[in-house]
Amino acid sequence: MIEKRRAFPQGIHGFPVAPFDATGKLDIDALASNIQFLIDHRLKSIFIACGSGEFHALSRDEYRVMLETAVSVAAGRVPVYAGVGGNISHALELTAIAEQVGVDGYLILPPYLVQAEQPGLAHYYRTIAESTDLNAIIYQRDNAIFTLNTVCELAKIPQIVGFKDGYGNMELNIEFTKVVGDRFEWFNGMPFAEVTMPFYYAIGYRSYSSALSNYLPHISRLFYQSLSTGNQNLLDELYREVILPIHRIRKQRKGYAVALIKAGMEIVGLPVGRSVRAPLTSVEEEHYRELARIIEHAMTKYPRDSIFD
Repeated sequence: MIEKRRAFPQGIHGFPVAPFDATGKLDIDALASNIQFLIDHRLKSIFIACGSGEFHALSRDEYRVMLETAVSVAAGRVPVYAGVGGNISHALELTAIAEQVGVDGYLILPPYLVQAEQPGLAHYYRTIAESTDLNAIIYQRDNAIFTLNTVCELAKIPQIVGFKDGYGNMELNIEFTKVVGDRFEWFNGMPFAEVTMPFYYAIGYRSYSSALSNYLPHISRLFYQSLSTGNQNLLDELYREVILPIHRIRKQRKGYAVALIKAGMEIVGLPVGRSVRAPLTSVEEEHYRELARIIEHAMTKYPRDSIFD
């Protein structure tokens, strides 16, 4: 067992969107409002310019501005992590920007397109993690699927504090968590993570990324509280009334992982707009109206002010 070296908070983590104005430019004020909203609702950290922040579509200047905004708004109240990744040269440029701006760490996204053998994956993640002294979280998904030996090798790197899984192989996750233990914080990064979180929680995952928290953060917190305290009746109710109905809409179109967040935020009055950058597409009106009905029902049945102070 490798002794744990650095701390990372457990719980629900916020992933702001990248708001765009009517001309397609990044809306900094809307971004700041999004970040402040997440912090006000007690999310444990801010992950800026990651998947929900349309990492794939940002210019270098936009990336820097998003990081600077997150650091400024957070003001040390919660840690700020930045998305880095793509090709290795690009990833290293972004880690340098992240370090200059003063974030607390970064989430290392999979390499760009290529399929690699385990030594190549290990080299990619090691190179990025060791390029600064910031905390790093490795992300398993798509073309970056690890073996136990690779995860154990990466666990020797002190900068790496966490492992985020977006692959969903529970047999593999059990092997990781039982062998590597608490050297890492284990982080559920599956699509609409509330859907799978009970399975992850049972094997030692205590953190997850919540798209839902961008517009219904009190539902995310109520869900996690029910899960951690064993309130199965309320947990089942939340699945039936809110989580699964939204998840069904999310699965209707590719790209809704981002677009549906922005739609939900507009419905609850957050000024981010519905625009997404190509190749993503906005939520269709039928699905938007359906989402609005679910959110209205959730806000009526589980009023925000009556659940948490």
